[in-house]
Amino acid sequence: MKKFGISAVLMGFVMAVPCGVGAVYPVYQNPNTPNQIVTNGRVLYYPNAGVQPVSQNGMIVPNQNQVVMVNPNVAASPTRITGALPRVGSNATAAGRQYYQPADYDRLADSGLYIGFSVAYNMSLMGSMSADYAGEAKSFAVPGAFQEADFRSDTVLPLQVSVGASINNDIRVDFSFLRYSGLGYAENVQTADGAGGFVTARVNGGAITANATLLNVYYNIDSYTGYVAGGSLRPYVGAGVGLSLNTIADYVVVDNTFYSEMDPAYAEPGDLTGVSDIYAYHNGGTTEQLAFMLEGGVTTELSGGLKMDFFVRYANLGRVKTSGSIVMSQTEWLGDGAGGEYEAPYDSVYHYTDWYESGRLGMVDVGARLRLQF
Repeated sequence: MKKFGISAVLMGFVMAVPCGVGAVYPVYQNPNTPNQIVTNGRVLYYPNAGVQPVSQNGMIVPNQNQVVMVNPNVAASPTRITGALPRVGSNATAAGRQYYQPADYDRLADSGLYIGFSVAYNMSLMGSMSADYAGEAKSFAVPGAFQEADFRSDTVLPLQVSVGASINNDIRVDFSFLRYSGLGYAENVQTADGAGGFVTARVNGGAITANATLLNVYYNIDSYTGYVAGGSLRPYVGAGVGLSLNTIADYVVVDNTFYSEMDPAYAEPGDLTGVSDIYAYHNGGTTEQLAFMLEGGVTTELSGGLKMDFFVRYANLGRVKTSGSIVMSQTEWLGDGAGGEYEAPYDSVYHYTDWYESGRLGMVDVGARLRLQF
């Protein structure tokens, strides 16, 4: 009787344990049961066949008696995140959770309208003036740059004002007004001596200014290069095209060389024996030229919606050209008939038209641009 009682107790314990475990940890039916719903790659399991899933906006969502399991074979779409992510929400209102706004993740992103102002320093001034009339008959008589004379520059601080807008996070477009001043004609030029050689002539005046209006396009290249300086600098490249009004002021070329025309010993009275103190007054001019620029740099962000571009820019502003009018005066020397010569009591004056001097103007600048976004 005792053996039968002990066996009954053991048998009851063995039968009761699985039932208790099942009550604490319910076993759901396998995926092949009717209690499974697959929608948009998500598998919903609900243990109670009498509780139906709830539909919201065409999507199957679980109720409180359902358990949601995600199909591990469906991968989430990755999102590339750059820069520091701003956090929004609070512990009090979001149950201790922090959320990110995808539209705000890139603090260096360009957006909306902006105005900009830049100042630069001219690192390299390229271009020179030369006499277009060098092939004219007796052109050697008029002093000018028969050999190319490089432009000179005082402290050149190119200024630029821009108004533009961002098309998207990578491209922005603006109109800009770019002004160069502090440029000038060379202080000395090599002028022809009429015998196949050259002499040095002095130049006074000839200040040069250029005012360019450009349409510019800039493209952020961080998708290729990545951010630099720990994400605080965003690299970009840009190009622009437009028109430039290039102006050169009046200037005078002074040639103090004495040019002998005849040996006074053989000169009759009044014959021209020499020429000296030649002044050539070149009238300046303004020309409208096709201009373009290439730029590369990096952008960083300041407070208050301000951004700063640090850039290197190459600008080609076309040609600088005079009006073609030259008024020349010279001192003449005359033979006295006795083997000597004397200075004429007058100055000879000549007027030449369509005799131009011109040269191309280009420069390389480094500078900074401050942009205010709206």
